[in-house]
Amino acid sequence: MKKMPSMNTPLVALITGANKGIGLETARQLGRKGMHILLSSRDPARGRASAEQLKKLGIEVEAVELDVTKPATIRAAAELVAKRFGRLDVLVNNAAVALDDKTKPPSGQSLATWRTMFDVNFFGMVEVTQAFLPLLRQSRAGRIVNLASGLASITLHTDPTAGFPKNMAVYSVSKTAVTAWTVQLAAELKDTPIKVNACDPGWVKTDLGGPDAPTEVEDGAKTSVRLATLDENGPSGGFFKGGQPVPW
Repeated sequence: MKKMPSMNTPLVALITGANKGIGLETARQLGRKGMHILLSSRDPARGRASAEQLKKLGIEVEAVELDVTKPATIRAAAELVAKRFGRLDVLVNNAAVALDDKTKPPSGQSLATWRTMFDVNFFGMVEVTQAFLPLLRQSRAGRIVNLASGLASITLHTDPTAGFPKNMAVYSVSKTAVTAWTVQLAAELKDTPIKVNACDPGWVKTDLGGPDAPTEVEDGAKTSVRLATLDENGPSGGFFKGGQPVPW
């Protein structure tokens, strides 16, 4: 039987799409809490550059190549973590894209756009989780955080007072799939120490959110960090923004 890490061993956290934006800030905040950060990105050079930024802050971090649309990189990253640590304590599925043609309605979005965005935002998340779940099972209490969006909420989309955009159908539906996956995985793992939750970071000033977003990246990462550091009494199978549930 594998020997469990001592209580003094730093927790190991892997974050996808972590070379910038919310992912990088999540890495910074978790690193400040003493976790060993595996900063994964599809571009190795950018990943290393971002890891160097965090190292200058005294954070224990290393860059890992992982493209959620390339199974070989997912397998290689999982094998690396298995060899180095024998477990994974936190998985933050952060990588995502928003490629909707905002000049077109939902029915006008191309199938290529649907497929590309689902490959990154949903299928990539599922494949990464499947690859790392055996390592999360080796943790004392694994945590999985799936980045969704307020745009995933069907309740809010059907509320005429919510003011949701009508030209981001592909992104919205892909994130609704993320929340549904979260519920299914949490149900599967309900009798284990692993907790699985979805996160709405809000509309954040990032490359994806744009400069007009009202939320600073430091605040956008806080929900991910909170869900990644839940204690044994924390929720699983939920969808949260801050400490509050988001309607499905």
